[in-house]
Amino acid sequence: MGQGKFISYLRVSTDKQGRSGLGIEAQREAVTSYLNGGRWTLVSEYVETESGRKSDRPKLSAALSHAKAMGAKLVFAKLDRLTRNVDLLRSLVASDVDLVFCDLPNVPPGPMGKFLLTQMASVAELEAGLIGERTKKALAAAKARGVKLGNPNGARALRGKQTGNAEAVAKIKDKAAQRAMDLQSIIQSLKRSGITSVRAITEELNSQSISAPRGGEWHPTAVARLLKRLPKAA
Repeated sequence: MGQGKFISYLRVSTDKQGRSGLGIEAQREAVTSYLNGGRWTLVSEYVETESGRKSDRPKLSAALSHAKAMGAKLVFAKLDRLTRNVDLLRSLVASDVDLVFCDLPNVPPGPMGKFLLTQMASVAELEAGLIGERTKKALAAAKARGVKLGNPNGARALRGKQTGNAEAVAKIKDKAAQRAMDLQSIIQSLKRSGITSVRAITEELNSQSISAPRGGEWHPTAVARLLKRLPKAA
């Protein structure tokens, strides 16, 4: 049960979501449920309409400043409303504001919340470093075996390798078509909610942690190809 003064931070991924309120009400309800009718005051609410991949969060900065000035706690509906950007996570840790996460009710505001963010920042930084290190080692090992890195003939050589490989190309296309059909109902739901542009769909798929065909995040080009594979009604 919450006690004291709170400022809430809500985030949606697109301008259209920000205008429609899509996703905001669920976050608002999570905040109210967490505070649970205690002796508390919700001083203010800040709504950010940004991509999760961007580190520039003007509303978050404003919410932090407001909370610090009021001696209030800053409450987040969900931990995933924060970015994985290491610098931004560390700036939150360095702030003199108690942070509360509604989806982590057993983590009290104060040092524990900041400790959690410190661990997240460390893991994100470690992952980035390990990926870079593995890539360097793989390239070095290949070079030591005498493998010539890169292709001296460029795209011409790649076109040559594809010649006579129609069966493999057909399998790739079939797999892509099947993946598109798997996502058809999701795309239809997004469009019914007013999310229709390629960029908006891209951001929403990433926001929902739906993996792209080759893993990782979606990009507008991949989403455009996906939409072309779907029936026009989708």
